[in-house]
Amino acid sequence: MDSIKDAGDISGKKILVRVDFNVPVENGVVVDAYRIEKSLETIYFLRDYGAKVILVSHRGGSDVPTLAPVAEYLQQYFPVTFVHDVADGEARRAVDALSGGDVVLLENLRQHPGEEKNDSTFAQSLASFADIYVNEAFSASHREHASIVGVPNYLPSYMGFQFALEVVTLSKVLTPTHPFLFILGGAKFATKLPLIAKYLVSADAVFLGGATVNNFYKERGTPIGKSLYDQGDFGIKEMLMNPKLILPETVVVENREGAQTTKKVSEINTDDVIVDIAPEALDILSQKIKDASLIVWNGPLGRTGNEQGSKYLIELMRSAKGTTIIGGGDTATVLNSVSGAPEFSFVSTGGGATLDFLAQGTLPGIEALKKAVR
Repeated sequence: MDSIKDAGDISGKKILVRVDFNVPVENGVVVDAYRIEKSLETIYFLRDYGAKVILVSHRGGSDVPTLAPVAEYLQQYFPVTFVHDVADGEARRAVDALSGGDVVLLENLRQHPGEEKNDSTFAQSLASFADIYVNEAFSASHREHASIVGVPNYLPSYMGFQFALEVVTLSKVLTPTHPFLFILGGAKFATKLPLIAKYLVSADAVFLGGATVNNFYKERGTPIGKSLYDQGDFGIKEMLMNPKLILPETVVVENREGAQTTKKVSEINTDDVIVDIAPEALDILSQKIKDASLIVWNGPLGRTGNEQGSKYLIELMRSAKGTTIIGGGDTATVLNSVSGAPEFSFVSTGGGATLDFLAQGTLPGIEALKKAVR
C-alpha cells in the first residue's frame, strides 16, 4: 500500500478523503477532537500541494447526527465549506466550485442507506466526486461500508499519514519484543476472545479487566453477583490454566442501593455489580510494567464513570521504559481525562478497529486499499 505522498502531482486534483469524525459532541460543541486532529497532517499536505479536498465521514447515533459541529471546529484551522447533504446537487455544485487548497465537508454518510450496506451505486456516486481516494479513517476501517471498501474499486487509492502510522506501529505488536505485557479491558467479551487466545501465546503476561474478566470469574466459580457476562462455552477453562493469565482479585462493586465499596472477588454478594478494578489489584503489574519491552493496553478497566482503576494504571505506567501502545476509543477518552498523563509511545485512533487489527493483522479497509485500482 502507498501513502498519499506516492500519488505524484496532486495539484488541482479532487481528492476524496475518508476521515473519521465520529467524535463526541455536547450542546453542539466537539468535546474530544483527538481523531479530528490526527487527520490534520493529511489535510494540510493536500492543501499545501494545491489539491481540492473533499472530506467525508460518518457520525454514529440513531438519529444520524449532523457533522455541522465538526465543520465549525475545523474552521479554526482552515476555511471549510459544509454541505448539508452527501449525494445531491448541492454537494456536486460545492465540489465543482473548489479551487486548489479548498476544503469541503459533506454531511454524515449515514444519511444515505447505501453507506452501511456497501451499495455499489452509492460507492460509485462518492467516487464520481474525485480523481483520487485517501483513507484517513483507520478507526472506521473494520467496517465494510461503501466509503471504506467500495470507493477504492473505482479510484486510485492511498493511505493517509495517520492511517499509515497506525498500520506500521500496530504491526510491531504482531511480532513483539519481550517481555511483552498485554492488558485488555472493556466489554463485549465475545469480540475480545480471539485477542485473549492469541496473546496468551505471544505475550509474556495477559491482564484482564473491565466486563471482559467476568466470564473468567464465572468459569472458575468466583461469584459475580449481577455483573455483566456472556453465556456460552468459550474455552475459558483451558485459558484459566495458563500461567500467563492474570486476573484482578480486588474490585469495586455497586449494590442495589447504588453504594460502591471495594471487595475481594471472593466476597461479592448476589446483588453486587462489578463496576471497576480496585487500584490495589493493579499493584501486581508494577514490576512487570517496569521490566516490559512492550506494553499494549486496550479497553477501560471499569464501567463508564468508574475510572479509578484505569487512572491508577496510567499512573503505574509512568515507570514504563519500553514501548507503550494504547488502544483508542474509550481508552483514549479516559487517558485524555487525566491531567498531566505520561507520554505514551503511541495512542491509536481506533477502538474496535485496533482490536480487529491486533487479532487478524489486517482490516477490510486495508484489504480494499491493496486491491484498489491504479
